[in-house]
Amino acid sequence: MKLTYQGTTSHAGTCPTLYSTDQGTYVVQGYKVTDPEALAALRERGLPDHETAVEVPAALLDFVPKAAP
Repeated sequence: MKLTYQGTTSHAGTCPTLYSTDQGTYVVQGYKVTDPEALAALRERGLPDHETAVEVPAALLDFVPKAAP
């Protein structure tokens, strides 16, 4: 998978960051959700054990290209 940097809202250059892939998808780097209540809600909605959830600021979505990559 080839990642293409789209943008970040980080001032230190670490995270959160958005990448597009050569597979027509996106990779989001963000803060891992660890809050038990939030994780329980995600599990109730079907989040499987082999997946995780990340939290990103809404402003990061400004970097999503208007057309799919």
